Amino acid sequence: MSSLYQSMVTVIEQSITPLAGRLGQQKYVIAIRDGFTAALPFMIIGSFMLVFIFPPFSADTTIGFARAWLDFSQTYREQLMLPFNLSMGVMTFFISVGIGASLGRQFNLDPVMSGLLAFMAFLLVAAPYADGKISTQYLSGQGIFTALITSIYSTRIYAALKEHKITIRLPKEVPTGVARSFEILIPVVVIIGTLHPLNLFIEAQTGMIMPQAIMHLLAPLVSASDSLPAILLSVLLCQIFWFSGIHGSLIVTGIMNPFWMTNLAANQAALAAGTALPHIYLQGFWDHYLLIGGVGSTLPLAFLLLRSKVTHLRTIGKMGIVPSFFNINEPILFGAPIIMNPLLFIPFICVPMVNAILAYTATKLGWLAQVVSLTPWTTPAPIGASWATNWAFSPVIMCVICMVVSTVIYLPFLRAYERSLQKTAEEKEARTPLTETVTSN
Repeated sequence: MSSLYQSMVTVIEQSITPLAGRLGQQKYVIAIRDGFTAALPFMIIGSFMLVFIFPPFSADTTIGFARAWLDFSQTYREQLMLPFNLSMGVMTFFISVGIGASLGRQFNLDPVMSGLLAFMAFLLVAAPYADGKISTQYLSGQGIFTALITSIYSTRIYAALKEHKITIRLPKEVPTGVARSFEILIPVVVIIGTLHPLNLFIEAQTGMIMPQAIMHLLAPLVSASDSLPAILLSVLLCQIFWFSGIHGSLIVTGIMNPFWMTNLAANQAALAAGTALPHIYLQGFWDHYLLIGGVGSTLPLAFLLLRSKVTHLRTIGKMGIVPSFFNINEPILFGAPIIMNPLLFIPFICVPMVNAILAYTATKLGWLAQVVSLTPWTTPAPIGASWATNWAFSPVIMCVICMVVSTVIYLPFLRAYERSLQKTAEEKEARTPLTETVTSN
């Protein structure tokens, strides 16, 4: 066991930790993560509006409150959809500005200007103008990958031009705001002069504008991201990164967010159209089935720690139980600890993967409602899972099942860890009198 653990530690330290560290500090990963974080408040509110507009009641219900809610939502559907259309419906606006601002900050550019430049670059290729109207087809989930590409491209162009001093420089006496406006003129010209002709060329050759062509190319990858192997792989990477002391959730969610948001937009469109929801693996699935109490689904473990025979673990349980309700489990990860603890490695890896298999299978069989809303990741699991699925009850049952299964998996490993700590404490106590005698002599 000892040699196996040492081999595992060596692999983690020499291979996984350096790779994860480099990935986590990669400028573009950080910028994408920051872009989605900036857009999150708008998308949460927009998602909430969609749930309000399509209440969880049967269309032929006769219950007074439910009937009144349904009639109200149907009568004022167009007015109620406005907040959704101007938040989730144009999520790429917020994402492109957020990515441009974050990446610009990392290149020591003015974040406001780099964010606006990224926004213009995206609109240039994704919002065709005809008959006095701008098409909004690619301003939601269908345009996310285009927003990522154009935001990174425009900011890199801005940085390269400034680095090579290809810019309009005004005297120091000119106000800073005016000077920045002139500084970005050449980047604007370059972006228009490259992206617009490229978009026209792609349309002439394929009959598709850039976001449509990009989604066509990425269709197999988007489809694969909604499969059980994709879920298990992302969970495995997240758990291994965390076990090695690296914030794996930030890395994995930074990579998966574009796929999750694309699939969420498709589910919301299907909900509005009254058709079957096409996707399973969304952020609500990740947050409320795989991270119950935090990474590793440690809320059940927190309850077990409260009744531990070891004082140290019992204290950690008391400290960690309340944060765990809101999916914050650093006290348990670093206090128990779980990080780099060989006795808790197997359940820490296996628990969220088993939960993923259970939830995915139940959804495929039609037993579990699918996610249609974006919820704050700190929402307690049963509430968040129900909220994310338009207040269905089946996710609550699924969360309870996942917690029971997690408890069963964690319990034997925790007992083994307790025995190990007790044995160590007994050996320390056995050595103490001898040490005191030698000292006194």
